[in-house]
Amino acid sequence: MRPNEFAVFSGTKSLYLTEEICKSLDCELGKMRVDRFADGEFAVYYEESIRGKDIFLVQSTQPTTDNLMELLLMIDAAKRASAHYITAVIPYFGWARQDRKDKPRVSIGAKLIADLLQTAGISRLITMDLHADQIQGFFDVPVDHLYASNIFVDYVKELIEKDEISHENLVIATPDVGGTKRANTYAKTLGVPLVICHKLRLRANVVAEMRIIGDVEGKDVLLVDDIVDTAGTMTKAANLMMENGARSVRALASHPVMSDPATSRIEESALKEMIFTNSIPYTKGGEKINCLSVAPMFAEAIRRVVEHESISDLYSM
Repeated sequence: MRPNEFAVFSGTKSLYLTEEICKSLDCELGKMRVDRFADGEFAVYYEESIRGKDIFLVQSTQPTTDNLMELLLMIDAAKRASAHYITAVIPYFGWARQDRKDKPRVSIGAKLIADLLQTAGISRLITMDLHADQIQGFFDVPVDHLYASNIFVDYVKELIEKDEISHENLVIATPDVGGTKRANTYAKTLGVPLVICHKLRLRANVVAEMRIIGDVEGKDVLLVDDIVDTAGTMTKAANLMMENGARSVRALASHPVMSDPATSRIEESALKEMIFTNSIPYTKGGEKINCLSVAPMFAEAIRRVVEHESISDLYSM
């Protein structure tokens, strides 16, 4: 690679991941400073020249809103510093659950965020496991949509090799009907059956009723989702699987939003293991929680963008 032609910078809350990405790329982390004022405002300042460079700005936009605002200021500062090409690397794309008008007079947050990023000046977006694939269409710049499934499937195969789960008894499950497409991809890749949980919500984060469509008796169940927020749906699904005769239940989810009381719910649930990626920093602990790194995958995507190589094989398992 040609380090003088590109640079990688990190937002405050994604520094842990960006350092791993830079290590994989064998490049130095770009020097940037965030000055904070007493009233809560902050300003971004690049401490090195980025004129004419292709720069990659790594920042997930999980709560709080400061993370999004910091990224927008990073983009604006890069544009004003005459960067040649500005790529936003957003492992977790926040506000993605607001992707359509599902009731009258409602905001569409994902579209608003797309507009903000483009107005700030991005040339490209690299992200992972959007809540809805159609969000890519909200952008008028190239979007590279990566999938954590590549990492998760390798981990599942390791569990099978260690005899911790049996391929003959393995079943992929989705905690709600909306995730059927995602779960079906895992089922096809691993060559195992698919089970669906049908849930009825009273309101956001509150599940009133859940039923299983399919057979889980004597099976090693693997629940698949993109986001775990309060963990209500995931743990309810896991408990229901065990009540219906499952031998074991594990869960995979790309983004550990993990709003309280998610950690305690997972620890007290029937789940044997909850596997996340490190797209969002998770520091609350938990004996059942395991985080896998997505840094090598994002590093490879950045390398291919720099070298003008195809990254289409990173889009699928």
